[in-house]
Amino acid sequence: MAITSGRNFWCLCSSILLVATPPAAAETKLFESAQVTPASEYTFGIEGPAADLDGNLYVVNLGKAGTIGKLPAGGAASELFTTLPDGSVGNAIRFDRSGTMFIADYKKHNIFAIPKGATGPAVWFHSAEMNQPNDITIARDGTIYASDPNWKGREGHIWRIVRGADGTAQGQVMSAPRAMGTTNGIDLSPDGKTLYVGESSSGQIWSYTISGNALTAAKLVKAFQPDTIDGLRTDVAGRLYVARILKGTIALMKPNGAVEREIPLKAKEPTNLAFGGSDGKTVFVTQRQGGFIESFRTDQQGREHCLQRGRC
Repeated sequence: MAITSGRNFWCLCSSILLVATPPAAAETKLFESAQVTPASEYTFGIEGPAADLDGNLYVVNLGKAGTIGKLPAGGAASELFTTLPDGSVGNAIRFDRSGTMFIADYKKHNIFAIPKGATGPAVWFHSAEMNQPNDITIARDGTIYASDPNWKGREGHIWRIVRGADGTAQGQVMSAPRAMGTTNGIDLSPDGKTLYVGESSSGQIWSYTISGNALTAAKLVKAFQPDTIDGLRTDVAGRLYVARILKGTIALMKPNGAVEREIPLKAKEPTNLAFGGSDGKTVFVTQRQGGFIESFRTDQQGREHCLQRGRC
């Protein structure tokens, strides 16, 4: 009897332990977007996301124009990081390999720089000949490429900005083999030899070979519907992620223009995106509709994140 009871008791306990053991945590599904921050945190001008190596995300126009918000790593609400000088409004943010933050000020034709560990912006480059600038991307050697659209004229061009021998920034319009539309989203290929440029007016994405201050070998990568593309980014595999504003998706496509998938978002007006997180595989999207940030996981880290870590 005692032995039988003991066996029954052991069997009962084993069953309880088996039932009580929690299942293994489910892996986060790729390409499923979720809202991260509350609605209306940012203005209609929400744009320019960029992540530092600590996992913090920075986005322009928190609460009012001319500010930069910071979403702490793992956070669910943004906080004020800094305010630009009076009259300046940011549209794009990028980090270079030293951790310096660069901000495109489309109102006052500036590019500001904020060194790592600081919060105060200083003018790094200015040109009254610029229409904006709109979006920027940074090469391995620190060269900045800036899209500069003329929205009314539905045209634009690209600036190349470098640090001169005297330490000052020097920039000029790059020559190109074709007349460009309203240049908007911009990024580099992983090897830094190709520049991708989205033209909002036509909905087209073009690639160019970089040769000093010249853009050569123009190639139409993909033609979407006019006025349906905004920011774009590349990953370490060379794929492009394109914000399909008004459609509410991120188009993930190969360098030859073949679309692998359209990633559905929580709102319909994505303006731009950035790679972040500890491994550079979290994509953060700025949503004009609703004024919030959402994010999804992908299978490759972003080119810029890899570059910041000195691995690309």
